Amino acid sequence: MVPIKQMKLHKLNMRMKDPFTTSFGTMQDKEFFITEAVDDRGNRGFGESVAFINPWYSEETVETNLHMMRDFLIPILQRNLIEHPDDVSALFHPIKRNNMAKSALEGAVWDLYAKQHHMSLAAALGGEKKEIDVGISIGIQPSIQKLIDTIGRFVAAGYKRIKIKIKPGWDIDVLRQVREKFPEVPIMADANSAYSLADIDHLRQLDDLGLMMIEQPLAHDDIIDHATLQKNMRTPICLDESIHSLEDTRKAVELGSCKIINIKVGRVGGLSESKRIHDYCREQGIDVWCGGMLEAGVGRAHNIALTTLGGFNLPGDTAGSSRYWKKDIIAPEVVVEKGVIHVPEKPGIGYEIDEDALKRFTVDTYVFDF
Repeated sequence: MVPIKQMKLHKLNMRMKDPFTTSFGTMQDKEFFITEAVDDRGNRGFGESVAFINPWYSEETVETNLHMMRDFLIPILQRNLIEHPDDVSALFHPIKRNNMAKSALEGAVWDLYAKQHHMSLAAALGGEKKEIDVGISIGIQPSIQKLIDTIGRFVAAGYKRIKIKIKPGWDIDVLRQVREKFPEVPIMADANSAYSLADIDHLRQLDDLGLMMIEQPLAHDDIIDHATLQKNMRTPICLDESIHSLEDTRKAVELGSCKIINIKVGRVGGLSESKRIHDYCREQGIDVWCGGMLEAGVGRAHNIALTTLGGFNLPGDTAGSSRYWKKDIIAPEVVVEKGVIHVPEKPGIGYEIDEDALKRFTVDTYVFDF
């Protein structure tokens, strides 16, 4: 791999089209970093951080990502020669957790590596697919009718699966009415850790609704209670927040905590660890899909490339750019056609950076020479 000569951190602030509400809060303005790795041949690789400004989803935030990248992770990259992107996760291993900060930098290295070798990021990862099926994630709505109308719009657009955010007081009755309206549509529920084992009888009512899965119903750091819940439910449990590594995955599978794993690149520390989790789940017969973190175009492109791996057998959350943004930072923007994204074949992430948009949304830039 041609050595990195410079790393840039572009801090952006973009406003989503609509507020996005889950069991832990509502967000519309999104701050994040676009990372840029540059070599001396003019190649530029891009990654994206996915931490939010508040530690809702995990302990990481935009500001902690900056601290970790600037003060710990980039200095590690400056001191070491990287021969392959897989080296990055090994170099970062002494730094505990902070997976979203690690992933943001590793993603830029993967994109740079693919461009240096004149291959798509999907091909560099070992991807097999030319197109991927995608679903849609719908936040908590102000009314059930608004939710049903929103679902109808996305079903008409051809999305392959509908994910509905739930929380206590907005769950069984809501899902029952949705199922009555859409009896054949693949539907899953995402609880974002809103329940406990005390709710087991309540959650078992989901078994009558024919859901694809319920995602992370119990505590964000739990795999023990999920095993108990899964033994008492027919509905497959999908783990999200509990899974930060291949080791977490192995333990959850061996305990019987879930039947499905949601792989989010940022949550597990990057594409290399995502691949390892994918490979293990494929060997174990565990279904996997690629989750989303309300990414802009760069992170969305990384998710597309990852989903081309053969074990991703369920539609992911990688909707088109226009689902969230009036203007994205890539050209062309990600487009979904009848629930399918065609995988770009150009080198790297396959999309160009819209320099004008990047400049417009950038509020600060940090440059590190190697």
